[in-house]
Amino acid sequence: MKSYDLIIVGAGIIGTACADYASQEGVRVAIVEPGPIGGGATAAAMGHLVAMDDDPAELALAHYSLNLWEAFTDVEQIEYSRCGTLWVAGNEAEYACIPEKLARLATVGVQAELIDSTQLYHLEPHLKAGLCGGMRVAREAVVYPPGMARHLLDRARARGTELHSHRVTAITEHGVQLADQTRLAGSVLVTTGCALPELLPQLPMRARKGHLVITDRYPGIVHHQLLELGYADSAHGDADSSVAFNVQPRPTGQILIGSSREYGSDTPDVSMPMVQRMLERTFHYLPGLRQLDALRIWTGFRPVSADGLPYLGRVPEQTNVWVAAGHEGLGITTSLASARLVIDQWLGRSTAIDPRPYDPARVAA
Repeated sequence: MKSYDLIIVGAGIIGTACADYASQEGVRVAIVEPGPIGGGATAAAMGHLVAMDDDPAELALAHYSLNLWEAFTDVEQIEYSRCGTLWVAGNEAEYACIPEKLARLATVGVQAELIDSTQLYHLEPHLKAGLCGGMRVAREAVVYPPGMARHLLDRARARGTELHSHRVTAITEHGVQLADQTRLAGSVLVTTGCALPELLPQLPMRARKGHLVITDRYPGIVHHQLLELGYADSAHGDADSSVAFNVQPRPTGQILIGSSREYGSDTPDVSMPMVQRMLERTFHYLPGLRQLDALRIWTGFRPVSADGLPYLGRVPEQTNVWVAAGHEGLGITTSLASARLVIDQWLGRSTAIDPRPYDPARVAA
């Protein structure tokens, strides 16, 4: 039986971020992943780095993480693009809410600005006529998440982290058992997203399906990541299905189109009615995109915790089992801070932000 200080189950962006930080701190790490590195939710993500201000704990974690992302801006394989985020106000009521959003972002030091309608069309001339303005967060970015997961794992392996390409079938008293009957000894950190209940059924997790569409190359049509100000109603709502306007310019010149959310579908099959709803929402704000050619449509599943905040910490009634999972649509943004928060607690250190809102004990059944 091989022994490690820490065994990380799952090599998505959360697991690889944990491996990177733990190995940096001198921890002997094993990471267990039977599939591709950065697969699952990481591979299906849009890759936005954005501060959502609707929940104080979510905002604190996102802001902490966005500062950590600054160390990776020059890594070629993650395709870091500081395009900024432009939140679009579809009506006067949404525009009137922007000062409150600016104030909430300012509490953690996020710099954002109110944009009137004239400025809006100067920044994004292809938006539909009649919009009121918006809010611009200039320093936000988009990345290629699988590339980041591979980069983080490469760094960890260069420090001695070992990769085991098998599935974990059970958490044991002293570590984990793999599908080939191999046993590994050490503390366990589970980062498997939607698959979390297979190993930790006491932590509720729902899979929330989403669709993405990517176009051919059309550089210059969209300059910022664009979201409607009502996006949070879809992201934080509990409807069986919803769509929201979310479009990104990719460094390739392609345009990535989201965003749909759907409970109750457990297959990766593309639902054309859902794609149509999502595209119609996009065309409502960017009618010119209706003329473009799409190259690919795919789906993924967001892991949703019982209350919408991730589980980051020790699993209740488990001395040596820890968890980092349940980030819904903010796993890419918050990956680096999530890793710091969990590993610092595991090391017995104080944390940079209050860990209590993310404590798995709040919902463990």
